[in-house]
Amino acid sequence: METKVFNKNELHLLANIAQKGGIIAFPTETVYGLGVIYDSNEAFKNLVKVKDRQADKPFTLMLAFTRDIANYAEVDEKTNAIIDAFLPGELTLILEVKEGLPEHVTLGSKYIGIRVSADYNVANLISLVGKPLLVPSANKRNEKPALTTDEVMEIFNGEIDGVLKGNTSSHIPSTIVKLSDKIELIREGSIPFNEILKVWEAANEDSNRK
Repeated sequence: METKVFNKNELHLLANIAQKGGIIAFPTETVYGLGVIYDSNEAFKNLVKVKDRQADKPFTLMLAFTRDIANYAEVDEKTNAIIDAFLPGELTLILEVKEGLPEHVTLGSKYIGIRVSADYNVANLISLVGKPLLVPSANKRNEKPALTTDEVMEIFNGEIDGVLKGNTSSHIPSTIVKLSDKIELIREGSIPFNEILKVWEAANEDSNRK
């Protein structure tokens, strides 16, 4: 397999690869991510193999726009407050999943990770694909995520189909929080948890007043 590098003016070519079930890589505002269309079990299996990842660990669902979140996960007023304050951005939300998603997306879990990147090219890419992507960081198991095009090629050349040339900025993985009837920190990243907690508590107070 030849891994091709694409410029930003060739996003449509990269999107076409993903539409056909290929594995692509692209820079987000945090680190480089790998991506496949979410509704292809074969693409999912290929991504697991390339990542050298445990097959029982779900991938994050990356969407083009925040308005799409409610199509795949349950969203209440408190969740909406977090979305409005921090997304698009460097935050992954673990939310209760809506019924009907493919088994390989949820792997039997009632929850799913959702991310909406603030990077314009990522939103544009996913829009061109026409459906969400399953997106882990671009690294092998227990290795550091790739931050540059060269690092992606060093790790995955010959194993993935296409790479978007570009730059990551924060170099820190996204903060991950789980939202249900409570808020739970899974991983602190570039957005401090106490800032997210303040918004959650304020929204909680507002809902209790109603």
